[in-house]
This record gives sequence, structure tokens and C-alpha cells, in this order.
Amino acid sequence: MAVKRLPFLLEIGSEEIPDWMIPTALEQLQSLFEGLLAENHLGGKVTSVDATPRRLVLTAEKIIERQPDAEEIVSGPPKSAGEGAALGFARKMGVDAAQLAIVQTPKGEYYSFKKQVAGRSAAQILAEALPGLILKINWPKTMYWTGKGGPRFIRPIRWIVALLGKDIVPFEIAGVPSGNLTNGHRRLGKAGIKVNIRNHVEKLRQNFVLLSAAERRQRIEAGIAELLAGTGLHIKADEKLLHTLVFITEFPTPILGGFDEQYLALPSEVLVTVMRHHQKYFSVETADGKLAPHFVAVMNTSADPEGLVKKGNERVSRARFNDARFFWNVDQHKPLTARVEDLAHVTFQAKLGSYQAKTDRVVALVRELGGDEAAIRAAALAKCDLTCEMVKEFTDLQGVVGGLYARAQGEPEDVALAIYDHYKPLSMEDTLPRTLAGQILALADKVDTLRGCFQIGLIPSGSRDPFALRRAAQGAVRILVEGKHSLSLTTLVSGDAQLREFFLDRIKYYFREIRGFRYDEVNAALAAGCDDLVDVERRLEAIQAVRPTADFEPLAASFKRIQNILKQAAFTGGGAVDLNLLEVGPERELHDEFQRVRAAAASAGSYKGALEAIASLRPKVDFFFDKVMVNVPDQAVRQNRLALLHSLLTESSAIADFSEIVTG
Repeated sequence: MAVKRLPFLLEIGSEEIPDWMIPTALEQLQSLFEGLLAENHLGGKVTSVDATPRRLVLTAEKIIERQPDAEEIVSGPPKSAGEGAALGFARKMGVDAAQLAIVQTPKGEYYSFKKQVAGRSAAQILAEALPGLILKINWPKTMYWTGKGGPRFIRPIRWIVALLGKDIVPFEIAGVPSGNLTNGHRRLGKAGIKVNIRNHVEKLRQNFVLLSAAERRQRIEAGIAELLAGTGLHIKADEKLLHTLVFITEFPTPILGGFDEQYLALPSEVLVTVMRHHQKYFSVETADGKLAPHFVAVMNTSADPEGLVKKGNERVSRARFNDARFFWNVDQHKPLTARVEDLAHVTFQAKLGSYQAKTDRVVALVRELGGDEAAIRAAALAKCDLTCEMVKEFTDLQGVVGGLYARAQGEPEDVALAIYDHYKPLSMEDTLPRTLAGQILALADKVDTLRGCFQIGLIPSGSRDPFALRRAAQGAVRILVEGKHSLSLTTLVSGDAQLREFFLDRIKYYFREIRGFRYDEVNAALAAGCDDLVDVERRLEAIQAVRPTADFEPLAASFKRIQNILKQAAFTGGGAVDLNLLEVGPERELHDEFQRVRAAAASAGSYKGALEAIASLRPKVDFFFDKVMVNVPDQAVRQNRLALLHSLLTESSAIADFSEIVTG
């Protein structure tokens, strides 16, 4: 008899979920449901997970209607317990003692019974498991809505659709029963819409809910393109804002608004921040990249025929711009130079003191790192914008506002740019500070934070990283490597072993995941030295270039053999090779070839050339191991051969530790 397979639909309806939490919640929902299917041998697969602000939706297909029957071996008492124990176990199983089996286990012989377990229906399993599964989604924050001690979820659950084939999977959460009724758009759609698995998406669409995030994104992009067609204008690209708008709307519709050109006298950075972070507007630019007196807002509704939404957004933006202009004008009454002392009243971290104390440390570190006068001046003023009204209102502008104010107040351009950029890079996609002074200042600021936090025990663990120290270390690594700063890692970590290990973890991540070097190449390069990251990068590029050659990996395998021989002999070096003890033939040839290769590598002029020279040793190394025994009875000869191999391994590993290369 053919196994009947069924489709499945789950929709969890709630009050509006914060947009940034939705993608992770969908990943968890899919993972939990797939685990449920696998654990209960229900087959099937998840076909989609999607969401709007008011619903999480999962669909699956080919779930078997009933579990297959199974056999379960139940272990009973040991045979040594006697016939009475066996009879008791048989009664418990509901069978005759003759039906029991005796199995051999590590603990001896035991009675057992092979029990037939009838498969349960998928509907029954889902009904029992889904309430717990839904509440198991791990949100950053959860809330009670039925009183303390009740279920917790990110927002109150208002409806649940749970369908297996044509039937409702019956359960409830906090008094909300599952069913086949969903709800449309809060204002444009109907409530209590009867759906089935086949028409669910279309029924929502008819009620102004686009379930697909990809479709909402396409509607926003197409709407913006239509609004700006023929105007010569375009929006300022902002992927994060677009993602946010996709997940705070169910039926998004872009509208074009405008503002008075007088506000363009304010720096574009201020205007863009006001529009993006406070109103979730896209900024609009002219063809040459200048800010235009327009914005694009995205409504969660179908249309604005009378322009009321547009007017409302323009009114709000005007008020926000007026605030920004007021803050700008007020802040100019007290220049950055007059705000340095105010930093004594702004706490950086309770145990690390004020921002004035941090500023003093950063200035000293900038000097130590070789920063010029512009970098030193910028370091002294970099945190002063934290006392400004503009930054208090628009915290995302810290650093940027400092740079803008420095320029407006007559500071040299190098100083202004260094202050403007000193929080960079904020991510792997972000650019480095544009100037040398900015890079030195940004590096010093990050290193000071890392040193201080590690000193007082604020070390990231697991996902906890309240001071964004991983980001700071990753930014420092990028500045060192991509800015070509051959600064000592030992100096930067100031003798802190834990901080050094933390940096090494970030260095490995950068070269592996961002730059694409193989993990064993990274390990090999770092094992040969990691104090100068610019040098590490050059060595990695050489390893990557020479690795495909015929001799490289076989030589690496031979070097591993050398390392094992030295380890087994407990030979750690000492003493020069005695030429008189070298046998004519493979041993002497290896020594002479090594001298030639050593000279060739030293004069190669590049790590790639040096590695190619070292790799050319391979035939002589192979010949040596084929013909020469290292551990001979004669102690003097044995020690001399070990000294030769040790010298060969040590001097050839200055670029990369070949023993770290994975071969085969």
C-alpha cells in the first residue's frame, strides 16, 4: 500500500515583530521543524519560510500521514537474577516468559524483549509538538501577555494557522487555538480569512499582504524606479535600509517627498542621517552624486491618492531638519578645542576612566606608532564631539560630526579627515580611513580600547561582546594589512598574552574567510612569524603562488618527516654540521644543494622566488631518505645527520612552517 504524503502549513500571527529579529527567527523555525520531522521519522521537507511584521510562515511537503511501525528492544533484568525476575519482566511486557530473549552485553547476559511499536499519525505528533516548538524560538527579548508565568514570545500571538493536508492540526497557545483563519493587512485587509494550503498566499495578497519578502523588495525597488524615471535622480544605495523596509511592511508603496533647498546648506551627512535613522527615508542624489532636496519614503499601504502621507512625511522631515540646523548652530558657539576639558565628565568605562583619560592614552599611542602632527592633533580632538548637541541627538554621527566641525572651525584638512574617519572600518565591507593620519588614529583608538578592556577582564566570550572588541580587533587587522603598516603586533598587545591570542584568532579569520587563503597556508605562514602582518600577507601570497608547483607539497611531506625524526631523537639543535662526517653521495649532495638553495633564496628578491628555490630541494631530500639511514649506531655520525636536518628544516621554515601544510 502506497504511503500517503501530505503538505503542511504553519502561520504564527502576532503583533508587529522587530524587523531585525525576523530572519534569525525564520532560520530557527525551519531548523526546529526539520528536527521534529527527522526525530519522528515523518519524512517530508520544508519548502519555504517567510514572514511579514505580523506573521511567521512555514510550509512543508511530503510529510507521511503516519509513522512507520517500529521495533523497540526493551532491556530487562540480568539472567543471573533468576526465573522470578524474568517472569516479572514478561508480565510487565504483557507476554509469556518464553517470548523473552537473552542478549550478551558488556555487563553480562540480560533478558530483553523486542517490542512492536505502532506508528502514530503525523497530525497527532504535530499537535503535541508544535506549541513547544513555537515557544522554543529564541528571541533576544520575550514578553508575557497573559500574565506572569504564562507563555513568552516576542509579541502576543493573535492567531495560528496549522494545516496538514486539508485538516487542521489542533492545539492552542495561551488560549489561541490553531485553525484555518488568517488575517489580512491591519487597515486594508479583512480579518478571519478562511484559507487552505493551496490558496493561502493568494488569499493574503487579495487582502494586501505580500507574504514573500523577495516580492516586497521587488515592489519597493520597482516603485522607486517608477517615481524617479526621467528625473535624472537616483536614491543613495542603502542595502540595510531596504532590508528594514522589507520587514516592517506587508504591502509597501514608495512615495517621493521633497524639502526646502535651504536645508542643503547643512552637511549631507547630517541630512542623510536624519532621513535614514529617524524617518527610514532613502536619500535622493543628482546624477553627479550631490544630495537633492527630495526623499523616498515607503508606506505600508497601497496608495496616497490625496497626498496626505506625503505631506505628513514632509512636515516631519522639516521639523527634524530644523532640529539638526539648531544643533549645528548651537555647537559652533563652543569649538572642539574648548571641549577637551569637558571630556573629563564623560565616562568611557567605569574602571578605565573618562574620555579625557582615553584621549590622553590615544595621543601617547599615536606618538608611539609614529603618527605625524596631524594625527596627534586629531587624536587630541577626536572624542570632543561626544559633548556636542548634534551627537547627543544623532549618535550615529559621532566622529563624522567631529570631522565636520573641525573643518568648519579651521582645523587642517588632514586633521578633519582623521577625526571624521577614526571609527573606520566599522565592518568588513567598510572602507579604511582615507589618510595615513586617520589610519594611525583609528588603529590607536581601537588598540587602546582592546588593551584596556582585556586589562580589566572584559574579554568576549561566546556571543557576548558588549564593547564590540571583535570588531575593533578586526578593524585593526585590516588597517595593518591593507594600510601596509609594518607595526609590531607584540608592541600593540603590550605584553598581554590573552590579547595576543585574541588578535591571532582575528588574523586567522581575516586571511581565511576574507582573503580566501587556505587554512593550512595561514597556519604555516603564522607559525613562521606573525609580528608583522604586512610580511605575513606577502608570505601567504608566495605560498599560494608556489603551492601548485610539483615539488612544493612533496617537500612539505618530507619536512614533516624531518620534524618527526628530530622529535623522536629529542634533538633541538646545537652544533654546526661537520663536513668531515658527511658521507659522499646522497648526504653530501643534500648538504651542498642546501648551500646552493640557501644562497639562491637569499638573493631571490621575493618570497615567491625564495620558496621556489627551497622547493627545488625536493629531489635531493627524497634521494637522501631513500639511501641514508639517520639513526645509525655511530653517535657522532647520527648527531651530525640530525644537525644537518635541523639546519635544513629551521632555515627553510623562515617563510612558512612546511609541517603545517596538509598534503595527500
